[in-house]
Amino acid sequence: MESRETALPVFVKSHALPQAEFCQLGATFTQAGVRYCAWSPESRLVEVEIGFQGGTKRVVALESAGEGYHLGLDAEGRAGDWYKFRLDGGESFPDPASRAQAESVHGPSIVVDAQSYKWHDAAWRRPEFRDLVIYELHIGTFTLEGTFAAAIAKLPHLQALGINAIELMPIADFPGARNWGYDGVLIYAPARAYGTPDDLRRLVDAAHAHGIAVILDVVYNHFGPDGNYLARFSPAFFNPAHHTPWGASFNFDGARSRPVRDFFVQNPIYWMEEFHLDGFRLDATHAIIDDSPRHIFAEITEAIHARGGYAVAEDARNDARLIEPVAEGGHGFDGVWADDFHHVLRVSQTGEQAAYFENFRGTTEELVETLRHGWLYRGQPALASGKSRGTACRHLPPERFIHCISNHDQAGNRAFGERLHASVSAEGYRALAMLLCLSPGTPMLFMGQEWAATSPFLFFTDHHRELGRLITEGRRREFAGFPEFGDGAALEKIPDPQEARTFLRSKLDWTELGEERHAQMLALHAACLRLRREESAFRPRTRDGWEADALRFGVGALRLESAARNYLLVFDLAGSHAGSLAGEKVAREGGPWERVLSSNEVRFGGAGAEVFEAATQTFRFGPPETLLLRDAGKSGGIESAQQFPTGRV
Repeated sequence: MESRETALPVFVKSHALPQAEFCQLGATFTQAGVRYCAWSPESRLVEVEIGFQGGTKRVVALESAGEGYHLGLDAEGRAGDWYKFRLDGGESFPDPASRAQAESVHGPSIVVDAQSYKWHDAAWRRPEFRDLVIYELHIGTFTLEGTFAAAIAKLPHLQALGINAIELMPIADFPGARNWGYDGVLIYAPARAYGTPDDLRRLVDAAHAHGIAVILDVVYNHFGPDGNYLARFSPAFFNPAHHTPWGASFNFDGARSRPVRDFFVQNPIYWMEEFHLDGFRLDATHAIIDDSPRHIFAEITEAIHARGGYAVAEDARNDARLIEPVAEGGHGFDGVWADDFHHVLRVSQTGEQAAYFENFRGTTEELVETLRHGWLYRGQPALASGKSRGTACRHLPPERFIHCISNHDQAGNRAFGERLHASVSAEGYRALAMLLCLSPGTPMLFMGQEWAATSPFLFFTDHHRELGRLITEGRRREFAGFPEFGDGAALEKIPDPQEARTFLRSKLDWTELGEERHAQMLALHAACLRLRREESAFRPRTRDGWEADALRFGVGALRLESAARNYLLVFDLAGSHAGSLAGEKVAREGGPWERVLSSNEVRFGGAGAEVFEAATQTFRFGPPETLLLRDAGKSGGIESAQQFPTGRV
């Protein structure tokens, strides 16, 4: 680094560019050289320092082009150049729109030739949103190597499982070598820790070859605490009138907000055009504040939809406006994480009442309501706080509600990162998994849940020493109020986010698939997802053709219909209920019913006890179980006795 910093600069005059080039911030490689553009309205002079690899460093002075933009062309520029922006002759900073970083988020940015990669996905067609089965994964812990390249080798596993969309946790470059991704500070730069931009392109290309779409988790509500230089370019990137849990809000609605809005609206366009990504999950949309007449969400979702992509929100408010069309006054998202489903199911199995779980009782009635509508809270007072939460949502198609029984938050925000199967019975876990895979909402799996992976998913970071110390202390403070952490000794047992072994423990152990119990769990998920893929009854387009109900003897049921078959998905999550289908509203048409699939079959690791008597149409449940029945009196359907045998295996 010494030689790079002390090299004498050579000043180069930039070439003028038309103002139409404003939208392409950062460094763009062209046949004429490298085009640079920065937005810094308070700066009188913006220069580009180029050539940090050693030797002579040249400086290109950009020209003011109005509205706070500075741009110019380096005719000598080439792909691979290292550069920084220097403001008013003072300190230099990495490019806020960097396409890649050389050494760290504090170091030089790299010029990338986005056109050099040769794609092979010309025939790729994205699945309809209603057909998606999403698989959330963290690149750094998905494989032992923790890279884009290594993830490619696991795509055949996902394809065989029945996954047709992977959702990558955030990959925007972050400080250090490991992070969940929510401390990212360069939203245009794939994280160095995972590989090069072309490595990411290869992953997307390979995913498409396996019939798998790629959704990217993006964070537009805040940047991380280390390496965020936006305010150095302009304080106008932030609106001090609004605040988020992480500090000042981005300026989507104040003075000079148009360039800030463009910076974020252009981001998904960039990922789609230069990396062929298929969709985006916007993190914590409830923390994105915009009081302007046209919400930033509408701009973002319309930009994504104009290119045929998906837009998903993570939002805690149960606000139907998010997933209503822009033309009808909504924000236009295709789907939203509907966590009430997870909360009801988890409480049903664990009885937890800490934090947000205190608003759920885990009853069959709660679960039926959640299945029927998409989320449980639709304006009624929350059990614990008494405050109204949510809006009505039954007018929206079921695909817009993304349901899960695990995700990165629900594992990683626990003190020891334990996965759901570690806290519930094997029978309960299988019953929940089968219900997730065959219910009308859009299912999402978290990496490794399909085989009940034993590795935890812990919270991990790699910040500099002082910030890391604060992160560790803050992490332990989060759990100080829980009864099980009532003393300092217990708190000390919580894994330190800063330690490398915390990260290493979170990596999936793929050798577990060779063990019988893990292979059995995988077989259950694969069988259910195969049914979902091949039978449209499990993927209803509208609210018609299916209904959820609580049966009189204490269990829940979903009736799902198609032209070929009628199905009943019966679930007893507590176990030990007994009764008959006779007179039940949900089974009033059709029948007699016969068994198709059970979560407790021997091949899935269960005891295989028969709980449904076809002759009498009665049930006698033992442990928790989800049971799929079909209308034996209706011909057709894709299942045969060979595919989904009605006898126990």
